[in-house]
Amino acid sequence: MNPGDRVHVERGGVENEGVLMPSTTADHLVVKLRGGYNVGIDRDDAAVEVLERDVYDVESAGAGEGESSKIEFDDDLPTVSLISTGGTIASTVDYRTGAVTAQFDAEDVLRAVPDLAGRANYRGRVVANILSENMTPAVWRDLASAVHEEIEAGADGVVVMHGTDTMQYTASALAFMLDTPVPVVFTGSQRSADRPSSDNVMNAVCAVEAAKADRAEVLVCMHGSSSDDVCALHRATRVRKNHTSRRDAFETVGATPIGRVDYDAETVAFRRDGPERGETDLDLAPDLETSVELVKFTPGMNPAALDHLDDAAGVVIEGTGLGHVATDWIDRIEALVDDGTVVAMTSQCLEGRVCDRVYDTGRDLLDAGVVEAGDTLPETATAKLMWVLANRADPAAAMGESIAGELQPRSVPWL
Repeated sequence: MNPGDRVHVERGGVENEGVLMPSTTADHLVVKLRGGYNVGIDRDDAAVEVLERDVYDVESAGAGEGESSKIEFDDDLPTVSLISTGGTIASTVDYRTGAVTAQFDAEDVLRAVPDLAGRANYRGRVVANILSENMTPAVWRDLASAVHEEIEAGADGVVVMHGTDTMQYTASALAFMLDTPVPVVFTGSQRSADRPSSDNVMNAVCAVEAAKADRAEVLVCMHGSSSDDVCALHRATRVRKNHTSRRDAFETVGATPIGRVDYDAETVAFRRDGPERGETDLDLAPDLETSVELVKFTPGMNPAALDHLDDAAGVVIEGTGLGHVATDWIDRIEALVDDGTVVAMTSQCLEGRVCDRVYDTGRDLLDAGVVEAGDTLPETATAKLMWVLANRADPAAAMGESIAGELQPRSVPWL
């Protein structure tokens, strides 16, 4: 049997049928199933039957690997910097296991998405090559510096390719660290390129179109519906991943997305005002105080759970409802505040804002020194607290200010 043959494989009572793909090890078979998924199978005790010879041109399917990008410079096109941090949009198949792993750099993405050709001139740059669960504040700083350098060097827009699981943290962190005169657009992929339902091409194309637009802020560009019709543009500090696997998993919380990209028409439209291209001076404030923890309160939770936070510079609490915790937590929180820890309260509710002036518990929390974070999302509040602790003389007061659109003027969904 050879790569490209249709095979039937049985091992351990499990049967698979598909096209045999190349494998990087002699110990595993890789079979592309009819639905587009790849599965890795241990060769030991595997029974293989060749059903049809050479039904798939593996060499043509892999063409382009190792070749340089064919996208050429055009004086009439804007320059968009593509910055890769890894994630599914920059992933390929691991032929040992059949799973996807982050391996592509930015140039590989250009080869993998030929629809990007002719839309812009591109510069490729790799800041990290990790899956987003391995993202750290240190990489946030490296990324912010890289984006700053690209804009300083003349980029008309920046697209950051990032894993979806922690994109909201990184995007909001950059919104605080960076004042930008051009669009900085985060995008990713819920489904890898080897799947027929992959969203990588449309998301990448729409992100580039958004990076060419006249809105100058940090945005997240992902599918706006389950169809391949529009991508939604979310403000970095108001977006949240609300589904594990849907292509339209990202939503703006407390409002509608600020804009959209029509995939077929290749048009970008915004429904709310914001900073325009060129009106903000480029600036970078990358310092972060990383000794900040996000704590989710649950009923019956032992106040001793806060003991490990004695040396923390900041704590964000996801409280219940309007921003509450159990009464027996209050003395422990007050002790943290007295020792110099900034404690900010957010809500586990997806809509609305905290208000600790309604019930006795809330008023006691305010007396203990807790800072209300309004309707700031817990994830955004965590990145914000890291930033204000390092950059503001009064970080507690800054948590009540809207710095990058994280606080909204209304507590009900608005256009």
